[in-house]
Amino acid sequence: MASGSVTRRGESWRARYTHPETHKRHQQSFTRQVDAQRWLRGQLEALDRGAWVDPRAGRVTLASYYAGWSQQQVWTDGTHKAMSLAVRGATFTDMELRKIRPTHVEAWVKAMSTRGLAPGTIKTRVVNVRSVFRAAIRDKVIVSDPTEGIRLPRQRKREASMAIPTPAQVKALLDGADERFGAFVAVCAFAGLRLGEAAALRFEDVDFLRRQLHVRRQVQRAGGGLVEIRLPKYGSERTVPLPDELLTILSAHVELGHRGVWLFAGAEDDPPHQNTVGYRWRQTATKAKVEGFTLHSLRHFYASGLIAAGCDVVTVQRALGHAKPTTTLETYSHLWPSAEDKTRKAASALAGEVLASDGGKTGARRGQEGPIRRLSCAFTR
Repeated sequence: MASGSVTRRGESWRARYTHPETHKRHQQSFTRQVDAQRWLRGQLEALDRGAWVDPRAGRVTLASYYAGWSQQQVWTDGTHKAMSLAVRGATFTDMELRKIRPTHVEAWVKAMSTRGLAPGTIKTRVVNVRSVFRAAIRDKVIVSDPTEGIRLPRQRKREASMAIPTPAQVKALLDGADERFGAFVAVCAFAGLRLGEAAALRFEDVDFLRRQLHVRRQVQRAGGGLVEIRLPKYGSERTVPLPDELLTILSAHVELGHRGVWLFAGAEDDPPHQNTVGYRWRQTATKAKVEGFTLHSLRHFYASGLIAAGCDVVTVQRALGHAKPTTTLETYSHLWPSAEDKTRKAASALAGEVLASDGGKTGARRGQEGPIRRLSCAFTR
């Protein structure tokens, strides 16, 4: 067990101890003896618990630590950009890690809210910066995470913020789309693909014989109007069973004739850029007089259809390409029938079976009490 001492040095008190493994001496001076003793006790207890952090380690700034740590991470370009944006935007990015307090994080959250950033955007940036602090804790650079327990702006509930078009509205969108964009809309509505996944489809990804669609890549925006082809989001590479109706739409789309390998042709030999898809979607929505939805709303439409048909969480997860079932539940839990819904449905089926029973009616006609009548009499006696 490590030990140390507190001694008087002129007008101050010096607490010192030697690390039992590195044999390095650590010390700090205080004006009051009680503060020196408290600091020493905390350092020795941390050593005993294996949670000791070198007091000098946290002198690196958030920006400097992130610059080194981020180079060791296996990230996509999109993740790297999002993380860098969050760290650069933090109002304490040039502060030493050891000096960053929860109040600094709260001030940053307040500043983002004042600037009008959406609650979801604020949450994402705080979570990204939190991952840096937690990495610093694992590296024993700091002791605690200053983002822990920070209150964030309240987000709308999923059921209030999620826009799901009706079947009639989806039909209007399909009718309003031009002949080359209609299949794109259908793939998002009847197979649940994300915009980037649908844009990256090749002819070979559609297996008409097995009635399947293989999601193997995605399109992401790059600078200068270019597109980049990447693997799907983590856990999103999947095979989606296709309904016959969608296969018919895709078959008609193929018959239109396209050059190259991409199912939905873009500029030259590239798949369509996300900006182009967004423009065509807005044109289609305006023509169909269907407002208040994005192309991603069709993915919600697909998920709601699977849930309404009785598909379990894992089935929906796999169809949508979510990495974990918890992601599916967090997004769509409000669409699944509750215990109350199931109880009401079961009781309705039971009552319907009894009331439609010929035996019950016959018994009542003969002067015998049927089960519903007996139950009613029991409450009135």
